[in-house]
Amino acid sequence: MKNDNLNKYLGFVNIAFQMGIIIAGGVLLGIWLDGKFPNKYSAFTISLSLLGVFIALYQVYRSVIKMSEEDEKNEK
Repeated sequence: MKNDNLNKYLGFVNIAFQMGIIIAGGVLLGIWLDGKFPNKYSAFTISLSLLGVFIALYQVYRSVIKMSEEDEKNEK
């Protein structure tokens, strides 16, 4: 039981790291593209950082659903 709870917490820590990496990757790619193709509004940085946030949220959604399904399976 104790290992189960520890694994859940480690899963959530893993999700946080994944979110950070995905969002940071989008921002860094956007900054690089804005440097290569200058524009007035930093459009690449803004759009790719938002895309990174949406992708990260989708990953969180999938991970939480998977954890929930595993919990239901273990309870039976």
